[in-house]
Amino acid sequence: MTTLAIVSALLDEQKGLLDQLQQPTKRMRAGRTFWCGQWSGHDVVLVLSKVGKVAAASTTATLIEAFGAERVLFTGVAGGIGDGVKVGDVVVADAFIQHDMDSGPLFPRYEIPLYGRATLDCDAVLSAILFEAVNTGLAGVGDHFHRTNLLEAPSVHRGLIASGDQFVCDPNDVACMRADLHTAGHLPLAVEMEGAAVAQVCFDYGVPFAAVRTISDRADAQAHMDFSAFVQQVASPYALAIVSQFMKILPKQ
Repeated sequence: MTTLAIVSALLDEQKGLLDQLQQPTKRMRAGRTFWCGQWSGHDVVLVLSKVGKVAAASTTATLIEAFGAERVLFTGVAGGIGDGVKVGDVVVADAFIQHDMDSGPLFPRYEIPLYGRATLDCDAVLSAILFEAVNTGLAGVGDHFHRTNLLEAPSVHRGLIASGDQFVCDPNDVACMRADLHTAGHLPLAVEMEGAAVAQVCFDYGVPFAAVRTISDRADAQAHMDFSAFVQQVASPYALAIVSQFMKILPKQ
């Protein structure tokens, strides 16, 4: 049976997912804790990636090499930088770009050296299943949840996500990042710190990859305010609702 890896960025988010795992077994490798078990008839490995592109790449390579992961799902939070992307919305990635990749003058800005491309696509089939799971899962959360947490009902977006090794929280930095990316023809909806690295490793191995991010902030000076509370009260329930639905509709292989 195909093994699905579910990678989370934060412990609070992983806890709700781990509670769903049947007969979990704990394995330590490469400084990380991997939880192996069953979920809705699927073989699953759960792990925290740690923060940043190098950590995410190391985690993904370990999942593939040591645990035989044949599909990878990443769930976490991100800063919204696209027009119309608000706090509480959810973005399903179509592709990733590294906003801090610049090997000029040897290669054009944003292009991954020796890959001949700046963006890496997520798997179309897996992402379509994830998009369906997001819409169905969030509908199941209900209006009461959003009223209780003083949120509008979330909008669901699909598109490009930018990754880099900075916690982006300066409006001037965001404006410059957006302007430079737009000039190069890239229109990211959100910014975070791991997804592009996971996408690159999965691309190298030919492993299908999909990712979903809940928007925790607008990548501005308020980005750090009540971040932990948002993850616990909003992002974690969203992740549980989305991944639970995803596991129900994911074909067994």
